[in-house]
Amino acid sequence: MAKLVLSMNGAVLGEFPLDKERISIGRKPDNDIQIDNLAVSGKHALIITILDDSFLEDLGSTNGTYVNGKLVKKHALRNGDVVGLGKHELKYVNEHATADDEEFEKTMIIRPGSASAAVAAAKAAEQAAPAEAAPAAAAPSAGPAAAAAAKPATAGMPLGKLQVLNGPIAGKELELTKALITLGKPGTQVAVISRRPQGYFLTHIEGDGKNDNYPVVNSKPIGPQAYAIQNGDIIELAGIKMEFSLVR
Repeated sequence: MAKLVLSMNGAVLGEFPLDKERISIGRKPDNDIQIDNLAVSGKHALIITILDDSFLEDLGSTNGTYVNGKLVKKHALRNGDVVGLGKHELKYVNEHATADDEEFEKTMIIRPGSASAAVAAAKAAEQAAPAEAAPAAAAPSAGPAAAAAAKPATAGMPLGKLQVLNGPIAGKELELTKALITLGKPGTQVAVISRRPQGYFLTHIEGDGKNDNYPVVNSKPIGPQAYAIQNGDIIELAGIKMEFSLVR
């Protein structure tokens, strides 16, 4: 299980397992991780964990949130990242964290102040099912634990993969083995692909802020609802064209 190790001036002050979907950090005692220091805002930052990955969002703190010395508003955490809040540090420890890979940026983009909406969008992609779906598939999820528990239901279905068709990494393939995987670029376009017993579904998460900027499948925008992608579909996302196929 992923955890945060709190320290100050090299002295370890505590360890906190990321055993909940949302972990709040701040000076006020009602935070999950309380740091009683005036340099830390009352509600300073938020950690959202989805399956094996965790995402950091600054909550408009006075002194800012830093990762490896760089000021951030939102950040997909990688194993070994050091989050700085005033003089305190939180080291992120998770050997199973997803590693970013050029255009295949597996990160949840979280708008400042609306992390819950971003998580809700990801959950909707996992929970939404077509009308003809079995009742069990439409049952509400309880978050990452429920998503993990649902994995056996997809064990017998063909594995999906994406192959890049353009750009410097044309030909690269990505197997879609996780229940949820997010693709896109910060500030440009982000979508999530969910793997369910009924197949693979593509859902829009965030555009460039100027318009809805929905992902395109076979030259047509998918709109706001979860879209069932089929073998041979061509997906355009953040300037990258990818072909979806099923491995028999």
